[in-house]
Amino acid sequence: MKKFRKVLDGLSSSSPGGVASPSCGSAAGTPTAHAPTPQDIHVQETLVSENFHICKTVRHGFPYQPTCLAFDPVQKILAIGSRTGGIRILGRPGVDCYSQHESGAAVLQLQFLINEGALVTACADDTLHLWNLRQRRPAILHSLKFNRERITFCHLPFQSKWLYVGTERGNTHIVNIESFVLSGYVIMWNKAIELATKAHPGPVVHLSDSPKDEGKLLIGFESGTVVQWDLRAKKVDFRIYYDEAIHSVSWHHEGKQFMCSHSDGSLTMWNLRNTARPIQITYPHGKILKDGRKESCKPILKVEYKTSRNSEPYVIFSGGLSYDKSGGRRPTLTIMHGKAITVLEMDHPIVEFLVLCDTPYSNEVQDPYAVVVLLEKDFIVVDLTQSNFPIFENPYPMDIHESPVTCTAYFAECPPDIIPILYSIGAKQKKTGYSHKEWPVSGGTWTLGSQTYPEIIVTGHADGTVKFWDASAITLQMLYKLKTSKVFEKPKVGEGRAGELVEEDPYAVQMVSWCPHSRLFCVVGISAHVILYRFSKHDANTQIVSLEVRLQFDSEDVISPSEAENNPCFSDPSSHSPQPPGSPGSGTQDSLPCLKVKNRPVRMPPGYQAELVVQLQWVDGEPPQQITSLDINSAYGLLAFGNCNGLTVVDFLQKTILMCMGTLDLYGAADPYQRLTRSPRKNRQSTSGLTELSDNQVSMDMERSKSPTSESRENSFSRSRSSSVSSIDRDTKESVTTLQFGESYGRKGDALPTACLWVGTSLGVVLLLPISIPTEEEERMEEPITMGPSGTVLMLKGSVLRFAFLDCGGALIQSPYEVWRDPNGPEDPDRPRRRKLVNFSPSSSQEACSDGHLAVVCSEKQAKVILMPTQAVLFTHNITESSFLLRADVVSVCNSVCLACFCANGHIMTLSLPSLRPLMDINYLPLTDLRIARTFVFTNGGQALYLSSPTEIQRLTYSQEMTDNLQDMLGELFTPIETPEAQNKGFLKGFFGGNAQTFDREELFGEAAAGKASRSLAQHIPGPMGLENMKTAAGGVVGDLARARIALDQRGERLGELEERTALMMNSAETFSTHAHQVMLKQKDKKWYQL
Repeated sequence: MKKFRKVLDGLSSSSPGGVASPSCGSAAGTPTAHAPTPQDIHVQETLVSENFHICKTVRHGFPYQPTCLAFDPVQKILAIGSRTGGIRILGRPGVDCYSQHESGAAVLQLQFLINEGALVTACADDTLHLWNLRQRRPAILHSLKFNRERITFCHLPFQSKWLYVGTERGNTHIVNIESFVLSGYVIMWNKAIELATKAHPGPVVHLSDSPKDEGKLLIGFESGTVVQWDLRAKKVDFRIYYDEAIHSVSWHHEGKQFMCSHSDGSLTMWNLRNTARPIQITYPHGKILKDGRKESCKPILKVEYKTSRNSEPYVIFSGGLSYDKSGGRRPTLTIMHGKAITVLEMDHPIVEFLVLCDTPYSNEVQDPYAVVVLLEKDFIVVDLTQSNFPIFENPYPMDIHESPVTCTAYFAECPPDIIPILYSIGAKQKKTGYSHKEWPVSGGTWTLGSQTYPEIIVTGHADGTVKFWDASAITLQMLYKLKTSKVFEKPKVGEGRAGELVEEDPYAVQMVSWCPHSRLFCVVGISAHVILYRFSKHDANTQIVSLEVRLQFDSEDVISPSEAENNPCFSDPSSHSPQPPGSPGSGTQDSLPCLKVKNRPVRMPPGYQAELVVQLQWVDGEPPQQITSLDINSAYGLLAFGNCNGLTVVDFLQKTILMCMGTLDLYGAADPYQRLTRSPRKNRQSTSGLTELSDNQVSMDMERSKSPTSESRENSFSRSRSSSVSSIDRDTKESVTTLQFGESYGRKGDALPTACLWVGTSLGVVLLLPISIPTEEEERMEEPITMGPSGTVLMLKGSVLRFAFLDCGGALIQSPYEVWRDPNGPEDPDRPRRRKLVNFSPSSSQEACSDGHLAVVCSEKQAKVILMPTQAVLFTHNITESSFLLRADVVSVCNSVCLACFCANGHIMTLSLPSLRPLMDINYLPLTDLRIARTFVFTNGGQALYLSSPTEIQRLTYSQEMTDNLQDMLGELFTPIETPEAQNKGFLKGFFGGNAQTFDREELFGEAAAGKASRSLAQHIPGPMGLENMKTAAGGVVGDLARARIALDQRGERLGELEERTALMMNSAETFSTHAHQVMLKQKDKKWYQL
């Protein structure tokens, strides 16, 4: 017999809730003699506050609003900057790091210190930052804030410690990368242009050193002026003037000529021997018209001029299409190789592109092998080594946003066989025609961590697709894609009413329910439809069963308890068949669903195959209300869903509707509310909240703030969450907000647990519906199931969000399930297939039936732990008064369980179970838009996720144990690699001036030669080496060096200030001495009486 573990005496009295009396809801019968009392329940709780810590782990997806791109050709890692100040650094699969500038300013440009493990970022707030990449979590070492000039372009020569910075005023400054201070050497714009030129040349748009001579700096101004500046002589070698604005410049590797791209869609080639005019002007996409004029073309925003050892040079550029053609064409990348011109059309505008070359040296033959193209919403790499220029298969999950994400689900500790089987099925869905070469961004190192277990993330999308992702070991890889729209007929133009319900996305996924053990999968769509899928390894040709439900009641009726008793609790399934459109009592739009299910046998490939579709019908000319809750149980063979009108339960084994009841009918005679007359709803549904992609709404529209999983909260951001339940006079309906099947006690007098459906509503009411299911398999398929309200009513403040069940020892009770079997597998005549059920009943035997169990109920405002079957409330905790919860889940952490909550005010909280002691409360994330509310979800193992932007999934952990192990799970960005040696060009080529000339930049730009820059021009800011960064940097020498460097910088600054003060004193003393000497000379020949 199961014994209660009485370990901690007085635990209930020490908890915030204490022991409360049973709820006011009652039913006939009294507790059994063996039922445990609240005093008998003592659970040894092992979780303490030290077990919890919030930490972001990894970010997946495409960087939102990208702005710039950089590549380290030696380390082979790539960086992407974004408009919100984020940096994403990518290497081989598994090496994926996200960092964020605290200022949130847009990243304008990125520059790797090639093979040095460092990165320079230039931001829109005119600040330069130096990032240390030699640690798993990059950190800023230095920052330099420009005060009087705006940064427009940066250039860092290979193996140089001096960074050239061009500004909006046309000046060029030089920054020492090691100390991150400005040199006194400045190239002023008025020195670079001719004195006779009256107009300002515009901002600096290009800087590069000559491949032939590092002492020559090429400066491109926006107006069309290009200047080569001799750094040694501090003068101009030559000036080039062109009528059209310049967008980019690219050198030939020999340093004798360069190419410019212009705003009129032209490319100009210039030779250093004659800079008076270009040696070549081409309009790659502009034709000569009949009247002799050239077609006007769009600007060529960037050009790359790369030489090849075994073929003609490559000229690669973006833009330049004629205005006539570009109207109906997509953005293009053009590859000119000899006389061949290839135009690659892109799905999105091009942000930037980079040509990847074998050598980091600019004065060697470049031999390009790939082009990285950063688009506004995609990221591709083109293989230049093959004549048809195929793209590489992207190993990163950059297509999460292929269609806007509308819902998420997160499953940790899945069955180990589910990921391989989904991957094998999903591999057949992959596209072909990719390059056969290895992915070129292959830097960094990553190993599988020691603490790994199968994890799956499911995302639902606006176009009706559902994607399964392997999320094990903090990576993300696509497993399988399911298109729910294939279940329905394509609506013809002018037909159907899907357009009246939702204008753009009739198939948008609203919520999903998945049982990994039985592999049953259920999808709820925005058009008030539910699709049930079964998994099979074999293809099938089957008819999809369709059921239609009328779930609407007359909103003008005054519902009284006596009327509710007289109303039938059950509806005849035959009444759910659709009425003819012209039948009496219904308009031409009534009794039809929003979408039409295919009514013919459908061939279904291996994977998830649709078995049943349940749709809500139009009633009285009004579209069906969106579904707000869903649960499915494979062991019971039941599917339940609800909305603001009521509850529907479907027997998916017999393909019949078991129950269809209005919310009021669920109470029976136990309705605790005095209800007033309601006016009928006239508003239409919309999916603008589901597919909204805007990311700039800090104070968002309250109508779009509602969670699609709980329509009852449509006014929850604006209206008071009053706990008064004596009179419900709001113009809202009571929605079914959460459902949970499980083994429980439907009535107080029950001695044995039975199958039950727990129902939670938007008014904080908890109802129990006991279910009678035949035990024999043959009877189960033929005999009807009976279920109905038991009259049990429990009350909470706010809308009910979550149910969970614990045994009396505090362990989580899983819902029963059916072991998966392939529905289309070959039949064995000797062994007929039977259903195999796994039951986690709180009472495993007749002898232990008196144990009972604990029910955890969490609403928007409070949580309660209830002892079943006595229904005594053991613990109560008011979670929030001023705000409300958006998400609550009972999860396993550190071999125990807790209640994890995400609040609308941004707090993440955990409560112990069953005592509901607060363990953690951290103000983590302010709720700024609907996307976070819709997608935030907790899972086991102390993990959670949410959509941080329309294109990215942010994962986080609230477990201290995982935080401690995170460093071992992350990839290394920097790998010690020897820098390749420069090629020996031979005696003759070097003798005739083909070799690059080197010079000592320190000699020119150092403080001894150039002096100090004005302190008011830029301000040096040491990196914020706070506690978190100190932890990450303390693991190696890098941290010590960084701290030592900061200390030296601070000391150097103090010494510099002292030196400046000393110099001022010396100057004043010299001035005084000079004046005194002049006075002495003036007065020395005068007599005393002349003084």
